[in-house]
Parts: sequence; C-alpha cells; structure tokens
Amino acid sequence: MTPSRHSRPRPPREPDDLDVRLYLVTDPALVPAERLVDAVLAAVEGGVTLVQLRDKVADGRALVEAARALLDVLRPLGVPLIVNDRVDVAMAAEADGVHVGQRDLAVSDARRLMGPRAIVGVSLETVEQATTVEGGDPSYVAVSPVYGTPTKTHPAAPLGLAGVSAVCARTERPVVGIGGIDAERAADVIRAGADGVAVVSAILARADVEAAARSIRSAIDAARGERESG
Repeated sequence: MTPSRHSRPRPPREPDDLDVRLYLVTDPALVPAERLVDAVLAAVEGGVTLVQLRDKVADGRALVEAARALLDVLRPLGVPLIVNDRVDVAMAAEADGVHVGQRDLAVSDARRLMGPRAIVGVSLETVEQATTVEGGDPSYVAVSPVYGTPTKTHPAAPLGLAGVSAVCARTERPVVGIGGIDAERAADVIRAGADGVAVVSAILARADVEAAARSIRSAIDAARGERESG
C-alpha cells in the first residue's frame, strides 16, 4: 500500500515567484475606499505577502481606480495584487492576477484571458473540486471556507481542517485556507497541510492592523517551521 502523503509532515510548497503565506482580502464594509491604501500598507508592514482586492458592490471604474492605487504602493514592495472575480478590472489595471470562485468565470477561461504568467487563484467548496480545476492551470487553490465566516453572503459549508488536508492530498498547487481564520486557527490550518491562509476581518477589523497581521504571520511562520523540521 502506498503511504499517505500526510503520513509525515510535508514542507510547504510554492512557485518561486508566489508567496501565499499571509493573504489579505479586502472588504469595503471594514475599510472604506479612502482608507484602503493605508490599511493595506499597514497589513503588508505586518507581514502580508499577497493582497486581493474584493468588492462586490463597487462599479468597474471605481475598482480599476482602487486597483491602480494599490498597485502604485504594492509593486515597489514586491507584493502582488489580484482582483476578485473581475478579470476585466484586473486586465484594465494591469494587476498581477485574478481570483475566481465556483460561480465565476472558469479557471481555464481566466487563465486564457490573463495569460500564462498571471496569478489565477480559485476557491474550492468541496474536496473533489481540487481535481476538477487542475486542467485550468490555477496558481493556487483556496479551501473556502475552512471555518464559518460572516464575510461571505452565501458561504458553502465549512470544510474544516480535515478538508484542508484532503485537498492538499489531491493537488500539487499551493493550498490556502480561508474563512474564520485568526492567529490561533492560522497555525492549525498550516499544520493541516496548507501553504498559507487568507484573512479578512482578523486583520482589517482590528484597531491596529499592522499588529494583527504581525501576530498571524508569526503564527504561520512558527507552524511552517514545525512542518519543515518534522
């Protein structure tokens, strides 16, 4: 019988040019447009490695303007910006990539439009979807949600840590956990096999955004260190 991939801890894996350790997802309900750049910069100072612009309400022009404003400050820092769902906005702003869900544009179509060098992420709502999205060449897959979360209007059932481990066993892509994750849970998600976590309110709803990000990044790095030494 072939040993389980998780019979021993596996080291984190990522493409050389993609760091998914601490992935910030913006939310206009938590940070208004006029404070977005400052909040994101504070989060990056605290250790965020990847940023997703997510706003289901703003029109296309406002999203392009927000994306360009973020790119102006993130590009010099080497932190990629991706846009949730809106491939047109990502292309117009010349963002680094796009993230799609199961009811958005197909991964394969997003990849074809964005090109081979773009970051194209996809949310998975079931373990089985980890296999079906492979042909679309995603840059990473997001287990969504790991825990219950108030930041999505129609969330799927939480997959839990067992779901994270099961997805990791089915894909060689970097795996990101999202949904209800704080510093303590972040470490658990990494121990379950994920390469990073995506966070919304645990960073942006805090009075000190930088300190909140630093606390979660510290927990992630400690858990990754445990896996690498194991």
